Amino acid sequence: MITRRTFGKLVGATALGASAGTLGITGARAASSLERVKASGTLRIGSIADGAPYYQKSLSDGKWRGFYIDICQKLADDLGLKLTLLETTWGNSVLDLQADKIDVFFGLNPTPERQKVIDFSEPVFKNSFTFIAKKSVTAKTWDDFNKPDMRIGVDAGSSHDAAVTRHAPNAQISRLKTASDVTAALQAGRVDAQCLVLVLALSLRAKNRSIGELIIPTPVDFTTSNAGFRREEDQSWREFVNSWIIKHRDNGFIKSAITRNMELVGVKESDFPPGFEI
Repeated sequence: MITRRTFGKLVGATALGASAGTLGITGARAASSLERVKASGTLRIGSIADGAPYYQKSLSDGKWRGFYIDICQKLADDLGLKLTLLETTWGNSVLDLQADKIDVFFGLNPTPERQKVIDFSEPVFKNSFTFIAKKSVTAKTWDDFNKPDMRIGVDAGSSHDAAVTRHAPNAQISRLKTASDVTAALQAGRVDAQCLVLVLALSLRAKNRSIGELIIPTPVDFTTSNAGFRREEDQSWREFVNSWIIKHRDNGFIKSAITRNMELVGVKESDFPPGFEI
């Protein structure tokens, strides 16, 4: 485990090596994240104004909330740094990392395309694939959903689409443009179930409790939410954040931050399924 003291020594050693010419041009550039984070006294992150429960900027007072705000503030505090936020979008966050506008961005899934251009941390949390289903649906497993008479709705090209295609190819799969379109189809009775990751499924049910039942099919499958980093030869910054994530995932801080901030979208801790794990 990399401690704050070890982190400081590591940065100092890296900077000393660079000034002595032992790293060369490539090495000095590779160490820039470590040097900048420690030398500037700030931790720069990206944030999404309308990204609740991950990120949310209050329209009334301009304050930021969300579980990734809490997580990043804790990371900054542990390093003795000031947290600074760059307002961005999910789509632009990768570009902001590449342009060195931010040091880290929490909340990205490591898709093959993204992995070509940036680096990723360990999973911050696992987001289980879930169904919101009509009350008449008794399915409990993926095999139960993998039936020719089962009508499943997904937003085309999404991770939900990939999960259903993988686990329930024999079902009648309706691929619609957006998740909202699928929700409308569920409400209209055109599909029996909508596949969403757990955070989104809980948010949907919080808005409309009568829309359907929450089912996490077994065996549990999930996507992950990770932190992204600018690609560098020197991996010390990514490794430090990795160790920090693992520590605070294991001690329960990350789970607590998630469940607490789900209240931003109307989800109480009691709404989480029994045995919920991250």
